[in-house]
Amino acid sequence: MPRRARATKREIAPDARYHSVTVAKVVNKVMTQGKKRTAERIVYEALQRLEQQVSKDAVTALEQAVKNATPLLEVKPRRVGGATYQVPVEVQPERGLFLAIRWLLKSARDRKGKSMTDRLAAELTDAWRGEGTTIKRREDTHRMAEANRAFAHYRW
Repeated sequence: MPRRARATKREIAPDARYHSVTVAKVVNKVMTQGKKRTAERIVYEALQRLEQQVSKDAVTALEQAVKNATPLLEVKPRRVGGATYQVPVEVQPERGLFLAIRWLLKSARDRKGKSMTDRLAAELTDAWRGEGTTIKRREDTHRMAEANRAFAHYRW
């Protein structure tokens, strides 16, 4: 248990171009070493390519891709009597969004070859279609939670 009060959630301002909080969160996760302009350029170009590939609005396509990648269940370790059980728990919406964005970016960074813009656009397109590394990761997480359903009574 934390000894202090719970941390307050900071409000994230929407991004300048699309006025979307989701786009702003993706930009902030892409950003490394405080280079926000570079991160914005990467994300905006990737969204333009995504819009061309799926022929839908960029923000709508991004939100659909993130929704497809968002897990509903995950497992958390719980120690009971000297044994550690993987207990399935439901994912809170805020954490689900965070995990989806993190998995999308990790999968994009792990792709070989092209620029980050191309890799991010390709990963978003795959997620929008319901395929790719990120979707496989979500399904693996769900499969693990389903396999450990017998330990659900240890939920706290």
